[in-house]
Amino acid sequence: MMISIKKVVILIIGFIMLFSLSACDSNSNTTTTPDDTPLITIPSEDTTTTDDSKEDEYMNKTIELKIDNQIVDVYWADNDSVKALKELAKDGLTINMSEYGGFEQTGLIGKTIASNDLRIDVVPGDIVLYNSNQISIFYNNSSWSYTKLGHINLSKNELKDMLDTDSVVVTFTLK
Repeated sequence: MMISIKKVVILIIGFIMLFSLSACDSNSNTTTTPDDTPLITIPSEDTTTTDDSKEDEYMNKTIELKIDNQIVDVYWADNDSVKALKELAKDGLTINMSEYGGFEQTGLIGKTIASNDLRIDVVPGDIVLYNSNQISIFYNNSSWSYTKLGHINLSKNELKDMLDTDSVVVTFTLK
């Protein structure tokens, strides 16, 4: 007895439709027979991935900033750039910064991260992202297109004493 290709294709499509329809009821954890008699009840499982929980774990942390090994108090912005910075800071991020223009320290991140540059007036203590790949920390006023990341809670004189030098090393870690 020979089965035609057409019948085989119809049988395969029938099985696919049967399994597809049974998968549509996402609230059901029960397998049934054709007369709707339950055969097996499968307990519900938590389907969240460990990657999501790890992401939530570090996203709920704050970034600790050290300038030349001195921890400084920072108010961080709530934006995609800070979230990307947290991703980099989870394993520790160290940036060698150089003085620029007599008003800021700036250094390359080593990667490009999300940005939303707007023309802003920065004040001493502002931490910004420039060109999606550089961080600048200001100890004097300036104005340009940046993405604001945060603000250091120190006076202008304290910032100038700390940052008005040829170079500094900054470290971002999660705490």
